[in-house]
Amino acid sequence: MKRAMMAVAALALSASAAFAQQAPQLQPGEKLEKLQFPGATMELKGWTKFGNSRVYTLPVKAGQHVRISFSTKSQFAFLAIFDLAQAEDEAIFGTDEDGDAYTVTVKANTTWLLRPYYSKASPRRGLGAPYSILIEPQATAQPQTPPPASAPQDDENKGPSPLFPLRR
Repeated sequence: MKRAMMAVAALALSASAAFAQQAPQLQPGEKLEKLQFPGATMELKGWTKFGNSRVYTLPVKAGQHVRISFSTKSQFAFLAIFDLAQAEDEAIFGTDEDGDAYTVTVKANTTWLLRPYYSKASPRRGLGAPYSILIEPQATAQPQTPPPASAPQDDENKGPSPLFPLRR
């Protein structure tokens, strides 16, 4: 009996972990929009203030190349990207520290949560901030071809060339 209860508890725990990846914890006022990985560039536009905005889930597969860009006119609006398969609550990318674009080759199948937010450290003036998110699938990286062999150099010209050539 004890084994059966432990098995049920373990199953419930693993099911809740799988469910947690599919249903992220939302902040008060947030609305979830589920996306599909686009075949071409996708633009998402919205408005955020105090967490009252849309958040997006984006399923990604191993080997996909993607660039996600965030733009806004406000200096207090940002985007955070979370990997829902990871247990910790730390963002894998944030425009407040990492710049406006995230370009990556996905290493494992997972689901990302894209969360635009209005900074709590901002002065609370205005109605919030408009934003735009571009999701751009990238072509697979092509192997680089080696540069063509250069002609042999004279003994005088070996080494780095000086800024001003020698007079002869």
